[in-house]
Amino acid sequence: MGPLQNPRQAGGLRDVFRRRYLLWLLIRKEVKVRYQGSFLGLAWSYVQPIVRFCVYYFIANLIISHDVPNRALHIFSGMVMLQFFNTTLSAGAKAVIKNKSLVRKINMPHEMFPVASVAVSIYNMFPMYVVLVIGDFICGWNPDPMAGVAAVLAFAIAVVWGVGLAVILSAANVFIRDTSNIVDVVNTVLRWTAPVIYTYSTIEPKLAEHPWLNQLYICNPFNAAVMLNNRAFWIPAFPSTPENPNPIPAAVAAEMPPHLFERGFIILLAGFVFVGVAQLIFSRFDGRFADKL
Repeated sequence: MGPLQNPRQAGGLRDVFRRRYLLWLLIRKEVKVRYQGSFLGLAWSYVQPIVRFCVYYFIANLIISHDVPNRALHIFSGMVMLQFFNTTLSAGAKAVIKNKSLVRKINMPHEMFPVASVAVSIYNMFPMYVVLVIGDFICGWNPDPMAGVAAVLAFAIAVVWGVGLAVILSAANVFIRDTSNIVDVVNTVLRWTAPVIYTYSTIEPKLAEHPWLNQLYICNPFNAAVMLNNRAFWIPAFPSTPENPNPIPAAVAAEMPPHLFERGFIILLAGFVFVGVAQLIFSRFDGRFADKL
């Protein structure tokens, strides 16, 4: 007979997806709580991105600058990734603590809480993508095949790294309650260091003075996801001219870092490794959650 093992700790993330019905119940609960008591309910998930896109279009695109084609699309496509990471980090850090009554009472994999928080963030991304695609077509979006690859790769990087970060932060916040405050600071840094308000081509000359810093900037999973999303939804909306009927190659060369797709796939693979490390760290401290809560 082998050693006794706590059945709650045996499966980890694999056990989360084996109990998909329980995961679905947690996701549905989170969504209902978010819009509970709201007059418009789920419609707010569309109203907010529509208003945000209109602000970017009329303020950024028409008033601030004319040197960046379809600046509103650039900002909004990056904002999709920014919003996802911000909500994932914030909700993920609070995932276990917010469900402390379930941690004490129900025999279930505790990784389910941060995974559910990521799933809710994905759910909230969908209306932003709808608004983004509609805005793209209004602005003359003409996607090439690589735009679809870029969109899928950006989404995959965001989700995989989001799961890993949510798992680690949810465990850390049980023992270090300042974790949520640290996450707020990190979100502020991400908002201003990522190529969302400004383009990569704007900051690249400054980064080029320090090649290692440039590589660190490009290989940041968040920045990579933002730039891949720009490649999918902003670059194909560059206006064509009779002299240049296909502006995408020139726009990619001018606005995107070299080897963006190769870097993206490497970052995605590193993300799966990171999720494995996050699972090990979570499992190491999981047994002490009930006592600390």
